[in-house]
Order: sequence, then C-alpha cells, then structure tokens
Amino acid sequence: MADLEVVRDAGILWLTLNRPEQMGALTVDMRNQMIDELWRARGDVEVRGIVIGGKGKGFCTGADLSQPRGTAMPATPWAGLVRETMRTGSQRLLRAIWEIEKPVIASVNGTAAGLGAHLALVSDLILCAEGVRFIEVFVRRGIAIDAMGGYLLPRVMPLCKAKELAFFGDAFTAEDALALGVVNRVVPADQLETLTREWAQRLVQAPTFACGVSKRLLNRGTEVDLDTSLDDEALVQSMVMGSEDAQEGMNAFRERRPPAFKGR
Repeated sequence: MADLEVVRDAGILWLTLNRPEQMGALTVDMRNQMIDELWRARGDVEVRGIVIGGKGKGFCTGADLSQPRGTAMPATPWAGLVRETMRTGSQRLLRAIWEIEKPVIASVNGTAAGLGAHLALVSDLILCAEGVRFIEVFVRRGIAIDAMGGYLLPRVMPLCKAKELAFFGDAFTAEDALALGVVNRVVPADQLETLTREWAQRLVQAPTFACGVSKRLLNRGTEVDLDTSLDDEALVQSMVMGSEDAQEGMNAFRERRPPAFKGR
C-alpha cells in the first residue's frame, strides 16, 4: 500500500496518510506528492473539494525524523540554509493548502502533533474524532514553533492560549479545540468517516469558484485594513457574478428551486 493514498471520487480529492504504524508521520516523498496533488487539483475544474485524512491512531505526528533529510545541516546552521530548507519543505505544503482556491477538509482521526497539528489547523474545515489530541511538540525538542505555527495559531485561537501551547507543549484535546472554536465538529470515532463524506458531498454541491474566492477574502481579512478588504470584495464579486454558478443561483432564486451548481 502507498504511504499516501490518492483517490479522486465524485468531485473530491482524497489524500490519506497511510502510515498507521508510524502514526501518520510524513516522509519527504509524501510531502512532495501532496504538494503535487494540490497544485494539480488547483487547475482541475472537476475537483470541487479536498479531504486530508489519516489511518490508525495517528492523523499525522509531524515530519518523519527517521528519514534522511534532503539537505544536511551543518553543526552551526546558517540562517539562510534553514530558511530555504523550511521554505521548500513543510512551509511549501502548508502554504499550498492555505492558498488553494478550493475548500479543504481535515478529517482528524487521531493524534496531530507538530507539523501534523498544523496540517489540520491550516485546513478550511476541521472534523475530529472524540479524544483526538493536538500537540505543539516543538518545545519538547528544544526548538521554536515552526511549520507555519507562528502565523496560524494566533489566527485560530486567543494569543495567550497559543503561547501556552508553544511554551509548554501540552496536549489539548479535540473537545478543548471545539470549545475554543478551533475545530468545526467532534464526533465519536466510528462516525467521523460518515460526517466527512457528508461534508465532502456538500462541497461538491457548492459553487466552488465562489467558495474559493471567499476563502481568499477570509484568509486575507486579518491582514488588511477595511478599505483594502472592501476593495477586494468588490473586485472578487465582479469576477464571480459572471460565472455559470452565479447565474444558476440567481435563476434558481427566481424560479424558487434548489440551485444545481457545477463549480464553474
């Protein structure tokens, strides 16, 4: 079986981390394959949504440190080398999920640690099994938070909570995350796949272009001033209003029937 299972089915790209014995730890090859699949999906009008999941007790426990690194680090790492290694590695994967103009669901079946936690948190919709643990494991290794964590955590939770997790590396459960509004749903483990498929089907029925540019507006919303945000809205809306789905939505409203969006 492949370490990364890739399935295209009925408008959804399913990316499943298939290393249950390694708790979903991500190899360099898996990471690069995920990036390739995401960029391929970006230009594929048949893909209406993406689901990232795992198998076994782990969703993803971060990078597989037992694997050989693409670039050997000197005893005293040069900042530029570290920056380039991170930019072309974990940051490239997470940024691809953040920027792709299609909705991404994280279906979190088990422990999500370090890069694995951020793989879930960078997704647009986060569904969790009960008892799942998120761990900002970096401090336990004596290193600073990375894998886009400094950018993500203050955007999805209060700053003081983000600092608590970064400083102490304590685990917080899916239930804790739900209370903070960090994840969307927490369900019994045997119901996670059913819920994931239900939400994936809702994405297939949604106006994909409108959802994608709405994702861009929301992601930028914490970074720009009001005038810029309003200008972005107007520009985006001028593009969306000419789409087939926008016309279908208007016609369906006038005809008092459910819309049949095609993702165009």
